[in-house]
Amino acid sequence: MQHKTLLTLSFLLSQVLLLACAEDLECVPGFQQKVFYIEQPFEFTEDQPVLNLEFDDCKGNNKLNFEVSNPDFKVERDGSLVALKNISEAGRALFVHARSEHAEDMAEILIVGANEKHGALKEIFKIEGNLGIPRQKRAILATPILIPENQRPPFPRSVGKVITSEGTEGAKFRLSGKGVDQEPKGIFRINEISGDVSVTRALDREAIANYELEVEVTDISGKTIDGPVRLDISVIDQNDNRPMFKEGPYVGHVMEGSPTGTTVMRMTAFDADDSSTDNALLRYNILRQTPTKPSPNMFYIDPEKGDIVTVVSPVLLDRETMETPKYELVIEAKDMGGLDVGLTDTATATILIDDKNDHAPEFTKKEFQATVKEGVTGVIVNLTVGDRDDPATGAWRAVYTIINGNPGQSFEIHTNPQTNEGMLSVVKPLDYEISAFHTLLIKVENEDPLIPDIAYGPSSTATVQITVEDVNEGPVFHPNPMTVTKEENIPIGSVVLTVNATDPDTLQHQTIRYSVYKDPAGWLEINPTNGTIGTTAVLDRESPYVHNNIYTALFLAIDSGNPPATGTGTLHITLEDVNDNVPSLYPTLAKVCDDAKDLRVVVLGASDKDLHPNTDPFKFELSKQPGPEKLWRITKLNNTHAQVVLLQNLKKANYNIPISVTDSGKPPLTNTTELKLQVCSCKKSKMDCSATDALHISMTLILLSLFSLFCL
Repeated sequence: MQHKTLLTLSFLLSQVLLLACAEDLECVPGFQQKVFYIEQPFEFTEDQPVLNLEFDDCKGNNKLNFEVSNPDFKVERDGSLVALKNISEAGRALFVHARSEHAEDMAEILIVGANEKHGALKEIFKIEGNLGIPRQKRAILATPILIPENQRPPFPRSVGKVITSEGTEGAKFRLSGKGVDQEPKGIFRINEISGDVSVTRALDREAIANYELEVEVTDISGKTIDGPVRLDISVIDQNDNRPMFKEGPYVGHVMEGSPTGTTVMRMTAFDADDSSTDNALLRYNILRQTPTKPSPNMFYIDPEKGDIVTVVSPVLLDRETMETPKYELVIEAKDMGGLDVGLTDTATATILIDDKNDHAPEFTKKEFQATVKEGVTGVIVNLTVGDRDDPATGAWRAVYTIINGNPGQSFEIHTNPQTNEGMLSVVKPLDYEISAFHTLLIKVENEDPLIPDIAYGPSSTATVQITVEDVNEGPVFHPNPMTVTKEENIPIGSVVLTVNATDPDTLQHQTIRYSVYKDPAGWLEINPTNGTIGTTAVLDRESPYVHNNIYTALFLAIDSGNPPATGTGTLHITLEDVNDNVPSLYPTLAKVCDDAKDLRVVVLGASDKDLHPNTDPFKFELSKQPGPEKLWRITKLNNTHAQVVLLQNLKKANYNIPISVTDSGKPPLTNTTELKLQVCSCKKSKMDCSATDALHISMTLILLSLFSLFCL
């Protein structure tokens, strides 16, 4: 009853609109009513008429044919819409496309629920919003136009008609808006005399779904005499866009042993068609699964949501028994609710079965053997294990621990990252004489913890038996290095030290001989039998072979083994200083101008190779000066420096001044050095000493001459 009420109201509305302008109506090609509202029944009954559609091409409807968007319905020749089978769900809308030899049109049938009835009626009677008729009386009737997208040529094609009840002479229709005189321009046009509206090219609903135009009536001068009135043109969706998977690649993960029904991932496709129609109603399906073992149907996809879930028991979802832990599903998305007429797209979903640590690592054998020579370090054996978990995860990677037999921390074990083997190494050299055998107990675990119902068993521990081989070891000096303190310059043949070396191979009873290995200055010798070291030359602390007062020599201890083994001992001799070096004076040349006002000639310094207290403070003295007048004097500045000062200006000449320097050693040592003093002529800040050689005066010669004259 409610269904019939909606149809009756819809029909009455169309009749009211047509009668309002009956005196001026002409035949308009197409459906006489373009929008229908029907209430969703409990079920559409097979072959039971749903409603009547009236189509008229105004030329006899020759070769009239109807197409329905839902293949479960058809339209009879007389316009009756009937169901082809009993249907409980038909969607939200049906579209009927009618085509004859002279016209084609589209009608929309909206299916509403019982709770939507009042809203539907409101939409039918909302004249101003949907049919372009204002509340005040207007002479223009512009009913909404529905145009299917993707129509085929020829164009232009008539799609509707605007009529007016007032036949003003010379009046013309004028159409404006987006699609006419606004971009995109030129899609629609109107016959200014008849009011026929035509489309000039195929429309694309996905580009523009609705056009809101305005139509008005003008007089012969172009002045508006009625309107404007809104003309709504809606583009009816066609299923011209296939679904698209846009978000790939699609990769999902599921843990092995997961319960049945575990969600792995979601696959969703996009359809550009009208989402309110079956054209964009997608359904999902698994077309193919690779591989097909242990079951060809490992997964299920929710046809509406696209959720992929597991459908096999947790026992079958066992990564270690699978042919491969990677499954590929070819997923199909089909529009039109999955019907055969729907368009499709496919994508591949890759599902990886992730490993969990459900297998403990196990040694490949219970006991391993290793042999190592004493004194050698490095890897001695590789321990092998098996683990059925994924090698790329912490459930497979092994961690080894020595749990017994390593009190001296002589052994370490590390995991080979490529093979997962345990590399057992000697890190502290072993001594055969202390222990010839070692027994280690080693356990293996995974980086990741085992799952609760799995535990490490006896096979996760192993024993390693290590045999140490005896090697002829070189003698060892005690202590090493050896240190001794001696004065430099001790007599040749003096005993420096008697060294002591022992053979670690206590069970072999070998003899030891000694020899010099490195003696940079050639000062030492060693008794080959008892190891006594003596001097063969004077020990000089100031020698370049002595560094920081220490002289270093190396000696060898050689056993009688076959082949013989050698040990090296280092001797450090600390040399005590003796005052055996005279001090030296610097500089030995000085220059001064013959007219100099500053008669401080030069500052002298003294140095000594010896050590304190055999060096400074130094004593500086001048030899006795000739003649009644003293020409210069020397003044001490500090412990290491003194200054020579002229007492008067001298003539241009060379003078040799004997100066003695004495150190503070016991006994002290003195050194006399001649200071050469050049008295030069100085003009314009230039010093000329070229003629001083000719006027050379040696104080020594002067003293000798005066002494000779005095004797005569």
